[in-house]
Amino acid sequence: MMVLKGIWAGTASGITLGLFLLAVESVTKIKVYTLLMNVDFVPWLGSINWPWFMEWFFHLLISWGIGFLFVYVITTRHIDVRSSKWLTASILAGLAAFSYVPLTLLASKETPSLSNLSAVFYWLAGHVLYALVLNISFKK
Repeated sequence: MMVLKGIWAGTASGITLGLFLLAVESVTKIKVYTLLMNVDFVPWLGSINWPWFMEWFFHLLISWGIGFLFVYVITTRHIDVRSSKWLTASILAGLAAFSYVPLTLLASKETPSLSNLSAVFYWLAGHVLYALVLNISFKK
């Protein structure tokens, strides 16, 4: 049951983050969605020009892992207090948000620079949204 709850939480939050960054990139032309979906730096995976649905699958794999970790921590630590649940979701989403730096540095595709404050803002806003959805998608 914990695995299914983790998959649900990861799916809901991962889709929300992906659609948010897709909308941001569509409107602003700042390549934050491209950065999110980018796997060109991963050995073997990066040499293949993946269709969009596979990029989404890779993105959701990571999100499922985060969702499972969230459910595991909440369930095994018996965290019932709303603020603790929110803190756990925020820490996990915050760690994911820090991926902006290595993803930007390792990317071969055109992605936003580290100094692009608008991109950093949208990336962080997306991950705050991710934490919010992760938190509300889990019910004991």
